[in-house]
Amino acid sequence: MRITIARTSLLAALLAATLPGQASAAANKEHLQLMAEIRMLQEQQQQLQALLGNLSDALKAVSGKLDDQSAAMRKAMADQTLTITNVGENVRVLREKADDTNVRISSVAQEIEALRQAIASQPAPQAAPAATGAESAPGAVPPGTSGAVPPQITMPPTTSTTNPIPLGVSQQRMWENTFDDYSAGRFDLAIQGFQSFIQAFPRSPRAAEAQLYIGHSLYAQSKWREAADAFQKVISDYPQSTNVSEAYFKLGSSFERMNQMDAAKKAYDTVIKNYPNTVEANLARQAMERLNKRE
Repeated sequence: MRITIARTSLLAALLAATLPGQASAAANKEHLQLMAEIRMLQEQQQQLQALLGNLSDALKAVSGKLDDQSAAMRKAMADQTLTITNVGENVRVLREKADDTNVRISSVAQEIEALRQAIASQPAPQAAPAATGAESAPGAVPPGTSGAVPPQITMPPTTSTTNPIPLGVSQQRMWENTFDDYSAGRFDLAIQGFQSFIQAFPRSPRAAEAQLYIGHSLYAQSKWREAADAFQKVISDYPQSTNVSEAYFKLGSSFERMNQMDAAKKAYDTVIKNYPNTVEANLARQAMERLNKRE
């Protein structure tokens, strides 16, 4: 019994001496593992920092390339805008030159037409006189014989009553010169100029207007009958012209001046019915009211 107790005590003493050493060894082992893990974490941290540095350099390089590309695109767009602006300016200049060329061509065409009309209106040359003497035609009776026939007399050509057309004058220039005469009150010259204009350019859109101004010129000279005939000619010769409504109104005014009230009312009524939205229609209504008050 005493021997068993002694053995037990000895074992306990041995265990007490052995356990602190084992505990210390285990602690040392855990410490070493922790240090190893810390070193691994440090190495991984260094690797991550290196990767972040590489990524930062790569981002800087990409950002630089993007800035270069953006600058190149801005420059290309600015160059393209400048090119488009230059092209637009060139197109505008070309259009202006084309318009100027068209105006010159039209002016030359008008002058050629005026020249052609002037040449066509020139009188025909006189016939050559009959041959005499030895060069007489066969069968002619020599002068001095009893059967002599007096030579035939060629009559001069009849002078045209129309106004001469100035040579080489364009339609626009002829209109401006004639309208200057009208504006200055030189009505006789204006009438001649407008008549020449109609003769030279019968197909011009202004031919009807020229005939209208002939009537205005005669009306201004108190030539009521001639003015009425001129306005009537606008109506009959240029029925599609925009000047017809004014011609009707002035025709009514001419009849009113001649105390032909029925004819005047008829002309005014035509303006009111056929051209109700024109200025002349309003004037015609006022004239009709004035004539109705006289009755």
